[in-house]
Amino acid sequence: MTAPTNLSYISVMTEISELKKHLPPAIERFVLKWGDMGSQWGLNRSVSQIHALLYLSDEPLTAEDISEQLSIARSNVSNSIKELLAWNLIRRVPVRGDRRDRYEAEADIWEIVTRIAIGRKARELDPVFETLATCMLQAQADRNVSPVVRKRLAEMHTFTTSIDRWFAQMLNLPRGKLKILLKLGSKVANLLPLRQS
Repeated sequence: MTAPTNLSYISVMTEISELKKHLPPAIERFVLKWGDMGSQWGLNRSVSQIHALLYLSDEPLTAEDISEQLSIARSNVSNSIKELLAWNLIRRVPVRGDRRDRYEAEADIWEIVTRIAIGRKARELDPVFETLATCMLQAQADRNVSPVVRKRLAEMHTFTTSIDRWFAQMLNLPRGKLKILLKLGSKVANLLPLRQS
């Protein structure tokens, strides 16, 4: 169990020494942590690090700039940029007189979180919701499936449908109301009538 932790530590330390050549410590730390977080979510570490660098950059960067500042191979940068464009987290920015593509990240944190949530839901949860609905219908039509199994599938389907509906409602709320909800936190529960589940 200690071996992976040590390997991870060595990997991060190698990245730190490479990044120290180019980035101020605060940016370096953020880029490395964002990359680590992204890899825990199943994203390529380079994709997450490039997103972090572009998010903190004062100006749009070329792929060459990114490659140099992060010590990442140019081909890896190109593939990572394609993925970030597909997630709609960065955009191309034309610069007059320069034929190279430059990129900047979405700077609005609410927009970033919303886009990531929508993307992750589409990739991870929607297929599960669809499979669950199909399983429930098949179970209802199959006499070999016990009532207990049918009931559990129906309960899970009801729950996931409620979560899906809540997610859609949150996306459609004006940002001002979302910010108020976030600030209220658990106090929102006090506004609801008491009821036993």
